[in-house]
Amino acid sequence: MTELPALPPPEPDPADGRPRLLIVDDDEGILRALESLFRRAGHRVACVQDPTLAAGVLEEESPDVVLCDLRMPRLSGLDLLVELKAKRPGTEVILMTAYADVRAAVEAVKRGAYDFLVKPFEDISVVELAVARAAERKKLREDHRALSARVEALEAFEGLVGESPRMTAIYQMVETVARSDATVLLGGESGTGKELVARAIHLRSERRAQPFLAVNCSALPAGLLESELFGHVKGAFTGAVCAKKGLFEAADHGTLFLDEVADLPPPAQVQLLRVLQEGEVRRVGGNDIVRVDVRVVAATNTDLEEARARGNFREDLYYRLAVITLKLPPLRERVEDIPLLVHHFLARAAARARKPPPELADDVLPALRRYPWPGNVRELENAIERAVILARGPIGVADLPPHVARPPGKIAPEVEVLSDLPYLEARRSAMHAFELRYLGALLRKAAGNVSEAARLAGMDRSNLRRLLRQHGIDATGSGQTLRRPDGA
Repeated sequence: MTELPALPPPEPDPADGRPRLLIVDDDEGILRALESLFRRAGHRVACVQDPTLAAGVLEEESPDVVLCDLRMPRLSGLDLLVELKAKRPGTEVILMTAYADVRAAVEAVKRGAYDFLVKPFEDISVVELAVARAAERKKLREDHRALSARVEALEAFEGLVGESPRMTAIYQMVETVARSDATVLLGGESGTGKELVARAIHLRSERRAQPFLAVNCSALPAGLLESELFGHVKGAFTGAVCAKKGLFEAADHGTLFLDEVADLPPPAQVQLLRVLQEGEVRRVGGNDIVRVDVRVVAATNTDLEEARARGNFREDLYYRLAVITLKLPPLRERVEDIPLLVHHFLARAAARARKPPPELADDVLPALRRYPWPGNVRELENAIERAVILARGPIGVADLPPHVARPPGKIAPEVEVLSDLPYLEARRSAMHAFELRYLGALLRKAAGNVSEAARLAGMDRSNLRRLLRQHGIDATGSGQTLRRPDGA
């Protein structure tokens, strides 16, 4: 028995996306018939009649898929499968046999075969479909590995993920800003990752070995916020049974991140200005001055310059904070980053759920690209975590939140569709669609400022936040409004 020579690539450009194929069969008639079929379809094909030579051809040709007979002299298809998988684990192998041997099929799958086909083929399209699916599986795995490598490289940037031009500019700016001690004002809608950028600035600065503390200025009452920031002396107010250091003292020589800085009450604005100008802190109720060396990174999802112009924010404090300004883009303006972000969140959610990251159906990424993401990256992460929990196999569009799965312009169900539902279910569906559109429009009108949105809606701020969370739009930040070391 002689080896049929490995055939050269066809004339068309091999980068046309067609999978490369190796066919191994001791029956020359079947070998040539399959070769002709796949060459006409534009594939690069190599043929081997002697199975003992297949491993060498595998190294030379690097096929995507191997189509291999099960029963051959000198080396069985199962033994060849093991040898091929040992050399190239990523290559998909499809076994063929004239014997409908279920036990052999089970064993082949156990050893890593992608599929098992019975000869003679009832329809040749069965072979073409099996090869196409095997090649697609190999491509998906390669794409997954490539995404993993890209995400791993990007995660070195303190969890910021993206390689769009907008994000590349952010990375470059962070690297530059981190070299100085200047105050930085971060702008951008809720959920765009402002705290991650603040942390990246800190970890790339000479203060990296010192504390990084964060506080959400909108989450605490005015009196408590001043105590948290600047500390208090014993007896300063009811309940102040002992003296307490504030976050500025706790973050000495480090970085303090002030989120939602536009919501600082006027007295706190005055004290913050003094810290920035003089490097001095006076605890609430006290007279002693404490010197501190703290870099401040502030963030807001509103137009702070406009708030200054309206008299809602001190002008001198604004200029102290806005030494360097950096605005983060909303997710809808960098949709090219969605595949990377999805891959990143899939891995994180799967790890939390103690399961391997699931695959995505072909229509999931297009659906995610179409949705405008008013809650930005945080809303995307919530949607992916939900899908990982609910999916029982590959994630499909049905596993996404309903408002994300529906295409643009069809968020609100049509009346004729609602009429097919029971009244209470139709009412809930229509109300969900209304609330989603209303909240999106409201946040856009308020430039992402929840306090302003609540005022426009005539709602209590906490009730609006609760409604946003119900729709997967977490406007509260990370959920932890204050982080500080124990005992600080």
